[in-house]
Amino acid sequence: MKRDLGLLGEKQFDVLVIGGGIYGVCAAWDAALRGLSVALIEKKDFGSATSSNSLKIIHGGLRYLQHADFKRMRESISERSTLMRIAPHLVHPLPCLMPTYGHAVKGREVMALALFINDLVGFDRNKGGDPQKSIPGGRIVSKSECRDLIPSVDEEGLTGAALWYDCQVYNAERMLISILHSAVEAGAVVANYVEMTRFTKSGERITGVQAKDAISGDTFEIRAQVIINNTGPWVNDILRRLNGRQVETNTKLSSAMNIVVRRQLFSKYAVGVWSKSNFADSDAIISKGSRLYFITPWRNYSVIGTTHGHYKGEANEFQISEDDVGTFLSELNQALPTLHLKREDICLVYSGMLPVDAREQTGDVKLLKQYQIIDHKVRDGLEGLLSVVGVKYTTARDVAQRTVDRAFEKMGKTPPRCRTSETPIYGGKIEKFQDFLGEQKRRSVNNLNGEQVERLVYNYGSEYSSVLKHAKEKMDLYQPVHETTPVLKAEVVHAARNEMAIKLADVVRRRTELGTAEFPGEEALESCASIMADELAWNRSKVQSEITDTKAIYNLV
Repeated sequence: MKRDLGLLGEKQFDVLVIGGGIYGVCAAWDAALRGLSVALIEKKDFGSATSSNSLKIIHGGLRYLQHADFKRMRESISERSTLMRIAPHLVHPLPCLMPTYGHAVKGREVMALALFINDLVGFDRNKGGDPQKSIPGGRIVSKSECRDLIPSVDEEGLTGAALWYDCQVYNAERMLISILHSAVEAGAVVANYVEMTRFTKSGERITGVQAKDAISGDTFEIRAQVIINNTGPWVNDILRRLNGRQVETNTKLSSAMNIVVRRQLFSKYAVGVWSKSNFADSDAIISKGSRLYFITPWRNYSVIGTTHGHYKGEANEFQISEDDVGTFLSELNQALPTLHLKREDICLVYSGMLPVDAREQTGDVKLLKQYQIIDHKVRDGLEGLLSVVGVKYTTARDVAQRTVDRAFEKMGKTPPRCRTSETPIYGGKIEKFQDFLGEQKRRSVNNLNGEQVERLVYNYGSEYSSVLKHAKEKMDLYQPVHETTPVLKAEVVHAARNEMAIKLADVVRRRTELGTAEFPGEEALESCASIMADELAWNRSKVQSEITDTKAIYNLV
C-alpha cells in the first residue's frame, strides 16, 4: 500500500470517494471488488476523525427493540455475523450484562421478553463454521448471580440482570486499515493527506475535484464519473465547495465522547449502567427514561461511553473541553457510585461528531436513527454526486454496498453482486480462529513468545508474517519499541513502508497499539520517532516537531 499521487491524475476513475473513515474505505473496497476503477482521498490520515471515536462494540441492535425496529435489528445482527466472518482476528463475541430493576420497563420480565425476541430475530446468527464465533442465546440471571458478576452493582431495587452477547473489535483502527489494504489489493488508488478543495463541473454534472497535497502543497485534478461524499461530519462543508451552486446543507451534528480508564472495572463482561438523569425518546414505543452507558473491558483497560451533546459549530472547530469530561465523569459516578472514578483514572478521551435528527435541536440529543444516501441529481438537480450520512460503525459495510449499487445505477449499469460480505479482509483468511492462533503460537519464531505472537495475530491476523518479514533484514526489529510497550519495532517499519504512515501520530494512534489507549511515554515516543526518521529520512528538527504534534493529541488526558 504505497502513496503515489501521480496515479490519481492519470485517468478518469469510475468512482472517487472523498473521506477515509470507515464508511469511505468500505465503499472503496466494495466498488473495487466489483470491478470499478476507484480513487479515495482523505484530507488527514485514514480513520483519524469520527471513526476513531469507538466504544469497540459491534452491536446486534438489541436496543432497537424499544422502537420495534426489527429491520434495523436484522441488519445489525447480519452485519455482526459478517464482520466476525470476514475479520475473524479482529471481531470476537463479548458477553454483556445489564442489571434489571423493579418490574417495569427496566425489570427482568420485560428484559426476558426482549432477549427472547432478540434471539428469535437473530435465529440464523450462528451459521458460520467457527465455534469461537458462536453467539449464545440471552438469559436472565438471578439477583445473587448478578452480585457475583458485578460486585459493585447498585443494589437498590435490583432484581437480577439480562445477559446477552454482542461483539467487540479488538483494534478498530486496524480494522479500518485492513479494509483499506483490501481496497488497494482490489485495485483502488488511495491517498491520505490529500484535501479536496473544490468540485469541477460541466454544466449540471460534477466531473471531478481539485485536490491539494498537504505534504508538498501541490494541486491537481482527479476526474471521475461518480463522486461519493463520505466525509461524515464534513458532509456540509464539502457541499459548500460547489463554486456558487447552492444545495441543501442541513445535516445537524452532535458531539460524542468515550473515555478510556486505566483499569478493568469489569473483567469479563461489558456492563450497562443507567444514568440518573432523565432522557426522553419521543420515537420509542417503550421509553426507559434514562440513557444507558456501557463499561467495556478492553485489553487491560475499560472503555466507557457514549455521551452526547448538541453541537452547533463548524466541523473543523470541534473539540471536547475539560468541562465536558468532568460532566461525563460526574454522570458516571452518579449512575454507579461504587465506581469511584477520578479524573486521573482517565487515560484517553475519544471524541467525534455524529448526525442528529434535524427536527430535534433542543432538549435531549436524538441521534439520527437511519443512514442517508443522498442522490444530488434527485435532490438538487446536480448529476454525478452522492452524499452519505452514516450513523453506525457496525453497518458501514452494508451502507457501502447500497451506496455502490447507486453508483452503478448512476453510470447506467446493472450492479453486479456485492462480494464484501463473503470476502475476508486483509489478514482475515482464517477458518477457525482458535486453531489458527494455537498453531501460530506453536510455530513461534525468533524467540517471540506465545503472548507476543497472540498479540500480533489479534492485530494482523493471517498477515502477521508480513510484519515480521522486515525483521529478517535487521534482527533488532524483533524487539519492542521500548520496554514499556509490547509493540515491536517491525510494526513501525511496516507502517512506514507498507501502510502509508506519513506522520508519527499515524503510527502511534492508528497503525499500532502504541498509543491507542493512553500516552505511550516520552521514551517510547522518541524511540518510535527514531525508527520513523530512519524510514522517512527525517532530520532532527522534523523528529522534534512530530513528537510535539503527537504529544498535543494527548493534552486532554
